[in-house]
Amino acid sequence: QVQLQESGGGSVQAGGSLRLSCVTSGDGYGDGYFERLCMGWFRQAPGKEREAVGTIDTLDSATVSESVQDRFSISKDNAKNTLYLQMNNLKPEVTAMYSCAARMTWSRSCPLQVDFFDHWGQGTQVTVSS
Repeated sequence: QVQLQESGGGSVQAGGSLRLSCVTSGDGYGDGYFERLCMGWFRQAPGKEREAVGTIDTLDSATVSESVQDRFSISKDNAKNTLYLQMNNLKPEVTAMYSCAARMTWSRSCPLQVDFFDHWGQGTQVTVSS
């Protein structure tokens, strides 16, 4: 089982920055499991469906949603088994619960699709005020 724990959320003013972290553990998978994870960040605002922010595949190639790709970036540290989401120039409309997700895979397939992922963290709240 892959376990995910997000941190780094909070309340900031518009124009500020936050970096979210997602620490993973792979009980029973052994060393190297992290490199076989397709990982993603998703968000859900009140009254809205969960949507993809971005994903990063097993070769560290990232895809970020067009709506935020000029301000958000995704990266990971394989030595720390940790996924990151750097968010700059934050705007109130990005206020949401942000969650990381993962799926073990032997391919590079890592789509911006909620239903592709089978392991989820609890989420961390991001609130941006104007």
